[in-house]
Amino acid sequence: MKSVSNVWKLYGFRFFYSLIPAYVIERLYWEERGMTIQMVIYAEIIFAVTVLLFEVPSGILADRWGRKRLIVVSAALGVCEFFLLLFATSFWHFALVVFLAAIGMSASSGAENALLYDSLLLKKRERSYEKYYGRLNALEIVATMLAALSGSWLAVQFGFTFNYWLSFVAMWGAVFFAFWLKEPAVKTKTEESESMPLKGYVAAFVRLYKQHPNVIPVLTSGMVVGASVNFIDEFWQLYLDRLQIPILFFGMFSAALYFLKLPGNLLAYQLKKRVATPRLLLFIMSGIVFGLFIMAVSPNIYGLLAMGLVYLVAGMIEPLTSGYLQHRISSNVRATMGSVQSMGENAVIMLAGLGFGYWSSKGDIFGGYGFLAVLCGVFLMYYVWRQKAVRS
Repeated sequence: MKSVSNVWKLYGFRFFYSLIPAYVIERLYWEERGMTIQMVIYAEIIFAVTVLLFEVPSGILADRWGRKRLIVVSAALGVCEFFLLLFATSFWHFALVVFLAAIGMSASSGAENALLYDSLLLKKRERSYEKYYGRLNALEIVATMLAALSGSWLAVQFGFTFNYWLSFVAMWGAVFFAFWLKEPAVKTKTEESESMPLKGYVAAFVRLYKQHPNVIPVLTSGMVVGASVNFIDEFWQLYLDRLQIPILFFGMFSAALYFLKLPGNLLAYQLKKRVATPRLLLFIMSGIVFGLFIMAVSPNIYGLLAMGLVYLVAGMIEPLTSGYLQHRISSNVRATMGSVQSMGENAVIMLAGLGFGYWSSKGDIFGGYGFLAVLCGVFLMYYVWRQKAVRS
C-alpha cells in the first residue's frame, strides 16, 4: 500500500510545487527589475544549457540513488530559487536563479515520472499510467489557476514582491510532501542498475529505438510542441500587455488558458484507446501550427482565441508522449530515459530561443510567435514524412 500512497503524495507535491502566484506577473516583475526580452532569452538559454548538462546525470543518479531523494533536492532548490528572486536586482542574480531552477527541474523530471510508473507497476496498474499522469497534470493546472486568479489581484493590492513571498511559502509545502514519499522496491535498487556503466544506458536507448522505431518521432513531437508552448507560457503577459489589456485581468486570462489544458490531460488516455498515439500527435501539431500562425498575424481577439486553441490541443501531449515512452522501457533505466526526453525538449528550447529572440527584436512578440509557427510547420512536414517511412 505504501507504493500506492505515493500517488496522492505526488498529487500533494505537484499541487504545492505549482501553487505559485509569482508566475502570473513574472515577466512584469523581471521587467520592473531591468530584465529586457533579450535578457530573458539569455536567461532561458542558461536554463536550457544547464538542463542539457544535468538532465541525464540526474536521471542516472535517480535510477541508482533513489527517485525520492532527487525529488526532495528539486523541492529544496525551489525554496532557494524564490528566496533569491525576492532580492534579485541584476541580470546575474536572475541567471543564478535560472541555474538553480534548471538543476531542480532536472532532478525531478525523470525521477517523478519513474516513481509514479513503478508505484503503479507494483500493483499491476501500469497500463493506467496515462490516466494518473493526466490527473497529476490536471491537479497542477488547478493549482496554477488558483495561483493565477489570486496572484493578479494580490499583485494589484500589495505589489509584485508579495506574490514572491507567498510562492516561497508554497514551495515549503512541496518539500513536505517530497519527504513523505516512499521509494518503490523495484529493479532500480538491484546490483544491475547500480553497476551499469554509462555505455549500458546508451545501449538501452539504441535497443529501444531498434525495437520501437516510432519512439524518436513521437518523442521529438512532444519536444517541439513543449518548447513552443513554453514560449507562450513565458511571454503571454507581454502579448496581453501589447494588446493593452489591464494587469487586473491577467489572472483570469491565465486561469482560462490553463483550464483549456484540463480536457486533454484528463481524456488523453481515453483518446489513445480509439486513435493511435502517432496519429493523435499529427492532429495536435496541426492545431499548434495553425494557432501560432494566427497569434503572429492577428494581434487582436483572434490572436487570443488562437492562443486558447494551442493550449486546448497541447494538453494531450505530455500524457501521450510520456506514456508512449514509459510503457516501452525497463525500470532500471526509467528515470534516465525520462531525463533524456526532458533534455531533448530543453535543447529545442535553447535553439528555438535564438530565433524567437531575434524575431521578437525585429517584430516584437508577434514576430517571435511567427518564427515558432514556421518552426512547427517545418517539423510537421518531417513528422508526416517519418510516419510514412516507419509504415513502409
